[in-house]
Amino acid sequence: MVRQGIRARTGVSRLALGVLAGLAGACVGLQSASADNHGAPPQVVGELITTSPDDKNLKWGPCPDIFPSGCEVTVLSGDPAKGAADVYLRAAPGTELKGHWHHSPEHVVLVKGKFSVTFDGGRQASLDQGAYTLIPAGMPHSAKCEGPDACVIFIGFEKPVDAIATKAAEAK
Repeated sequence: MVRQGIRARTGVSRLALGVLAGLAGACVGLQSASADNHGAPPQVVGELITTSPDDKNLKWGPCPDIFPSGCEVTVLSGDPAKGAADVYLRAAPGTELKGHWHHSPEHVVLVKGKFSVTFDGGRQASLDQGAYTLIPAGMPHSAKCEGPDACVIFIGFEKPVDAIATKAAEAK
């Protein structure tokens, strides 16, 4: 009986040694791969962009027609008609963006002001400066710039940018 216990432990030890040897080999492979690149970064694709909503070089234009005057947008990167794009949306105090939805998810960060978003079903997100929200594609929502100051939100779209009015918004 003592011998079987030793064999069982020896079997586990061999398995453990095999796993450790495999991990060590993988680590050596990773070191070799990074050594082959000599620490060089990959080729840069695109351009470096650093900006803020107050940048005088930004070209602001009107928001899509479904939104009221007092709403402006500027493209930071990408091509909104073709694919992923990052934009700033600027809204005057009190501006309401009526119910709408997008084919793309929206990655939203409030840069300035106070902004609220209301989703179908009544759920609401009140955003303070720096707050992030992810609005899934197809999720109807409305929004409002709250308080005395203009709002600026950063929106990252994963797909071409669109804004489709909800039936409730069209009826108003």
